[in-house]
Amino acid sequence: MTKLAYKRILLKLSGEALTGERGYGIEPLVIERVAKEIGDIYKLGVEITLVVGGGNIFRGLNSSVQLGMDRAAADYVGMLATIMNSLILQGVLERSGIPTRVQTAIEMPSVAEPYIRRKAIRHLEKKRVVIFGGGTGNPFFTTDTTAALRAAEIEASVLLMAKNGVDGVYNADPRQDKNAQRFETLTFEKVLSENYKVMDAAAVSICRDNGIPIRVFDFAKEGILMDIVLGKKIGTEIALNNECKLKAV
Repeated sequence: MTKLAYKRILLKLSGEALTGERGYGIEPLVIERVAKEIGDIYKLGVEITLVVGGGNIFRGLNSSVQLGMDRAAADYVGMLATIMNSLILQGVLERSGIPTRVQTAIEMPSVAEPYIRRKAIRHLEKKRVVIFGGGTGNPFFTTDTTAALRAAEIEASVLLMAKNGVDGVYNADPRQDKNAQRFETLTFEKVLSENYKVMDAAAVSICRDNGIPIRVFDFAKEGILMDIVLGKKIGTEIALNNECKLKAV
């Protein structure tokens, strides 16, 4: 039997990660690859949950400024975008033979189940992938916070933050500083005190308070989810008792 580093995961995907070269919407080849990666670790017995952003369709904060919308209303539109992405991903996964359920924080019973923590856990025990759509159901919260909150609620072993073209957390912006170094490991306190732009502070605090490690990695490499669940040290790990260890890149 394959030894797993993580038995139950929450994978956070940005909406932008689904766009490929198009820069908007969903690139079919990209979402097919996402489904394959998930399918490969599903076959190992990993219990999988996901939170998908909606930035490939609509971004609440940016649009509230650009369109002059009320921020709360814009955030609700963004939540609906995450549900659209969730349903599309569900369709692709189920076509691949992976039983999947979408649960939404905004109730729409003709489309998906409402979010119920104990029911989500039961789905995992029955070997179903669970996708959490609709954010937290409240404006002013990001999908990063949703991911951290759901990870805590289902007692995930790890929160996997899949980035698009960013392979971890750096001590400086690698696009501007050629001497920037990537952290192999970091503490939650260091991330918060230095204001590293990994995810919003509320999400980091939830993971810290519940002892859930975060692994930040670039999703571009094929087979990377398999490598992570088998214990390979990829990207940057943020945890309670880590040292702040840099790696020259």
